Amino acid sequence: MKQIFGKLPKKTSKSSNPNVEVPPSSKPSNSNAPNGTVAPSSNRATNGVYEALPSFRDVPTSEKPNLFIKKLTLCCVVFDFTDPSKNLREKEIKRQTLLELVDYISTVSTKFTDAAMQEIAKLAVVNLFREFSSANQESKMLETLDAGDDEEPALEPAWPHLQVVYELLLRFVASPMTDAKLAKRYIDHSFVLKLLDLFDSEDQREREYLKTILHRIYGKFMVHRPFIRKAINNIFYRFMFETEKHNGIAELLEILGSIINGFALPLKEEHKLFLVRALIPLHRPKCAAAYHQQLCYCIVQFVEKDFKLADTVIRGLLKYWPVTNSSKEVMFLGELEEVLEATQAAEFQRCMVPLFRLIARCINSSHFQVAERALFLWNNDHIRNLITQNYKVIMPIVFPAMEKNTRGHWHQAVQSLTLNVRKVLAETDQALFDECLAKFREDEANKTEAVAKREATWKLLEDLAASKTVSNEAVLLSRFSSSVTLATGKTSAS
Repeated sequence: MKQIFGKLPKKTSKSSNPNVEVPPSSKPSNSNAPNGTVAPSSNRATNGVYEALPSFRDVPTSEKPNLFIKKLTLCCVVFDFTDPSKNLREKEIKRQTLLELVDYISTVSTKFTDAAMQEIAKLAVVNLFREFSSANQESKMLETLDAGDDEEPALEPAWPHLQVVYELLLRFVASPMTDAKLAKRYIDHSFVLKLLDLFDSEDQREREYLKTILHRIYGKFMVHRPFIRKAINNIFYRFMFETEKHNGIAELLEILGSIINGFALPLKEEHKLFLVRALIPLHRPKCAAAYHQQLCYCIVQFVEKDFKLADTVIRGLLKYWPVTNSSKEVMFLGELEEVLEATQAAEFQRCMVPLFRLIARCINSSHFQVAERALFLWNNDHIRNLITQNYKVIMPIVFPAMEKNTRGHWHQAVQSLTLNVRKVLAETDQALFDECLAKFREDEANKTEAVAKREATWKLLEDLAASKTVSNEAVLLSRFSSSVTLATGKTSAS
């Protein structure tokens, strides 16, 4: 029927009347204004008047679908919110119309038509999709670095309207009256990509709406699931290897946390590659603290799904372990504890030697929070059992660090914790403990003896150099000069 009516000649008298609104299909497409917003003129009646349409309560039920589409078209006009004094009346008309549309979508009892879904998608595209200026972001980033952590995030001036549009889109996606098979024509790959681009918004309120909407789309449109995962992957790659600047990494990781939780077992190779290539390298950026909680949740979900991944995850943490950032080191130790809680004995044994070499280094850290956090691992029953099962390997690695702390760490709390852990080690195997203590004392004595020998050698070289001077005054050569002289003398002698 649509094809038949499409072939009929169209009336031209209405389009010549300036008081009659142009049908949506014949209107010119919206063009982007210089500031990234959509120019509103193409969606207004040709007389330039922006008037409110009748309420849904004032029209019969048979007219509501047509009125719904007209209201959607009316709300495709975008106003400039950088100037609060402009178009106050029109902005209020649009806001009230958007609220009516939200209520209508929530209460509609019939399936959305193809035309209605097309207009809803158009409304979202026109009002929501915009580009964030990279120059502005860089300048704001510099301002934030200068101002410190107390700088307030930038808020979207058009949020009073954007919030209602987001609510409308959320209700539409979640509505049982939305047929996913029809809606995927408009909620397509291009739509999803543009939605993902908005996660870089500085306004946290917008990112929260986006998180909920994208999660609903992932749940409803099964055909889009692989594409959404791949698109998020690409955002992570660009963030890690190019920009290291993105506002929505935490929200994207929250979505992924729910997705990972729903993975079927056994895990697909694609999902394991995602862990190795995207999630684990996310520990590298300097700003990892901004999203570490969500990242840690995703990592632990993988280990709980497949305990064989524990070795891969722990070695990945060791690879990206911070060297000079103590606060980041404390975060990593917290994540390590959560991963070890989900680790089985076989996987623990594969990585325990490099792992406890690093833990021993953390125990000796001059930063007391790092040392404390490393010692707290012994308070976890599961981890302590793993250590006890492998104490013959682990005790010789960590014992020297423990003994050094008890003898000379500057922080009293660290010394007390070290003594408690030392007591646990002694109770585990007193004979091995005594053996480690004897070896530690022997190593310390050897070090002291080596230092004394080195000092004596330098003294001998300095005296020798002074006795061979041609002048009557004693000359004290530097250690570097003495070593060069010694090396030269050995070479010539040979």
